[in-house]
Amino acid sequence: MTDSIKESASHCESLAEESGLPEMQYQKENIIDPNHPQNWSTGAKFSTYLTVCFFTFLANVNGSNFTVATQAVIKEFNASQTQAGELVCFNVFLLGLGNVLWVPLMRVIGKRPVYLLSMISLSMMNVWSSQASSYGELLASRILSGFASAAADATVPAVVSDMVAPQDRGHYLMFFHLALTAGLFIGPLINAYLVQEQNWRWMCYFEAIAAGAIFIIAIFTVRETTYLSRNAFAPKRTPRQWMSLRLGYNPDASFLRTVSDIVCNVAYPQLLWAAFAIGISVGWNIVVQLTASRTFTAPPYNWPAGSVGLLSLSGFIGSVLAFWLGGRLIDIISTRYTERKGGVRLPEYRLPAIVIPGVVGPCGILIFGLCIAYQTHWIGAAFGYAMQAFGVAAISNVAVTYSLDCYRPVTGEALVIIFTVRNTIGMLLSLYAADWIDRQGPAPVFGEMMAIQAFSILLALPLFLWGKRLRSVTATYGPMKRFQDQVET
Repeated sequence: MTDSIKESASHCESLAEESGLPEMQYQKENIIDPNHPQNWSTGAKFSTYLTVCFFTFLANVNGSNFTVATQAVIKEFNASQTQAGELVCFNVFLLGLGNVLWVPLMRVIGKRPVYLLSMISLSMMNVWSSQASSYGELLASRILSGFASAAADATVPAVVSDMVAPQDRGHYLMFFHLALTAGLFIGPLINAYLVQEQNWRWMCYFEAIAAGAIFIIAIFTVRETTYLSRNAFAPKRTPRQWMSLRLGYNPDASFLRTVSDIVCNVAYPQLLWAAFAIGISVGWNIVVQLTASRTFTAPPYNWPAGSVGLLSLSGFIGSVLAFWLGGRLIDIISTRYTERKGGVRLPEYRLPAIVIPGVVGPCGILIFGLCIAYQTHWIGAAFGYAMQAFGVAAISNVAVTYSLDCYRPVTGEALVIIFTVRNTIGMLLSLYAADWIDRQGPAPVFGEMMAIQAFSILLALPLFLWGKRLRSVTATYGPMKRFQDQVET
């Protein structure tokens, strides 16, 4: 009985924390509300979340598809290697930048209508790509498909924040990062075989059909997770009522103020660290994919496109192995630190979980680069690829979970900065990585990449030691100034 009371009190406290209301007031107003996302059934939570995660998977399949079709595009449109790379880099860039629109829109009209709009837009843009008759037309459709798919990125951790108590967020967020990395690694496998057996246009057909299908499914499965506090008791909504597009509409929200908050978040060092650490991890992954495509289709390997796609399975295996170490382990470490420090849960308690992926990921980069440089057996490169992918998934989850805890009242806005910087790094590397490797050679380049990634991980140390003081300072300016009473100090 005592454990049950403690669990109920902890749940109440976490719900009050999310609402921004005093705990007693929250108990009176919302604890009995079955419509609050944290009071939903497990089935309702997972149907919403897994549908959105599958959309995240498709968004990253869309972003990575032309990494395996560069030679086909060059041949058909008489394009240069740089132009072929632009089909990837500008799509990736808009995948991050597009949230400057989607997140403010989400604050005003809610998450459900934003997801439905972006899903159908992604499908339509890929129909356009599949019919492109010139390089310019294909590039325009790729840019707009990146923009459409952006809603599957920075908005998703906000959904987790809406539905899940703090002590479980690391585990739940790992589903998002597993979907993201699956898109990066399984996507090239699917697309490589489509290119090999049909042509590059079938990649776009596949994406259009899949995005259209998930749009239809989402109409029935994705609930609105934005909760607007109401004093009056609301009866439990029916399935038909949950299909409304107006449940998340907030007349008090401001589109322009949200955009301003996004811009001002650049001044928060914690977010810049997370953006840099994640951007480097994902950026190196793009370099690995592009390098693998160039290397293994040329002598002495001479692989067909489908076999290059199979190599990406090693990356997927690495990301799956990160599921526990990058997810539940974060919550376990954070909970133990919380108990040891007197029961107050601080964001910094999640950072020690970065140690393992912070070693494995950079080492994987070096192993992959050396195997490519010395043209060893492919198994060595695959092993390094898996290690690097392990680092991508786990490092990203630690950094995002930490950022979410630091700036919970402005989660969506904070993550826009992280993902925009991440994808800007990815765009630049898509454009210039090949020249970088051609100029210096793969061994020195991948050694430098390892050093840069290790440096980005080490920057977490001062945040762990002085993060509490830093959060107190950052609560005095920018959008967090409006939420000073919600900052743990």
